Amino acid sequence: MLSPPKKTAPGICILIPAYQEEASIAAVIHETRDFCPDADIIVIDDGSSDGTSRAAREAGAVVLEHVRNQGKGAALRTGFDYATQHNYELAVTIDADGQHAPSDIPAFLQARARTGASVLIGNRMDNLTGMPPLRRFVNRFMSALLSRQMGQYVPDTQCGFRLYHRAAFPYNELTKGSQRFAGDSEVLLRLSLRGFHIGSVPIQTIYGVEKSKINPFLDTIRFFRMLRLFKKIKKEYSPR
Repeated sequence: MLSPPKKTAPGICILIPAYQEEASIAAVIHETRDFCPDADIIVIDDGSSDGTSRAAREAGAVVLEHVRNQGKGAALRTGFDYATQHNYELAVTIDADGQHAPSDIPAFLQARARTGASVLIGNRMDNLTGMPPLRRFVNRFMSALLSRQMGQYVPDTQCGFRLYHRAAFPYNELTKGSQRFAGDSEVLLRLSLRGFHIGSVPIQTIYGVEKSKINPFLDTIRFFRMLRLFKKIKKEYSPR
């Protein structure tokens, strides 16, 4: 495990979409600050009815609120709109439920400094200890399917722990249709069409007792609808 850095590069924000995460959000914010002390932490409360916003503010985060729940994709779009308006150079997205380890953030920053990659995705597939078998199968299947569509291999396309350079900030003009979890996939598809190489960073695999907010039936339908949409989107980028 990497030690917290004394100083990180300027212009970094951490975007944390959150829905009903009162119990975990403060701990995620505090640990994130330990490992990325110079970053601004932005929590997007996606219509929570509990104390998520209050807990996030008390922990020192900037809080953006949705009046009603719109889904992860919409929450991240709000976050990237904010990041664009405030001229951040880098944005790291991390989940609010504790399934991502903030201690891995320095690895993203080091990979960015070393490679100059504009898009880096966390990779949990090299260490599957603790990952539920169904989640393991779904991640591998979806990643293989998306990698074929993108024309480049990304081992864990379903991972929401990511780093983006501002040139690749995706949710402002790129994502208009996929409001929920399919938005993470659509972003990668669209960025690949724009010619971005998508790199990977090994991260820890953490699964606790928290219940996933992914609806296996509805979100699978949304995913395949997004893939059909992608075939139409490809035509926008195809030379005439």
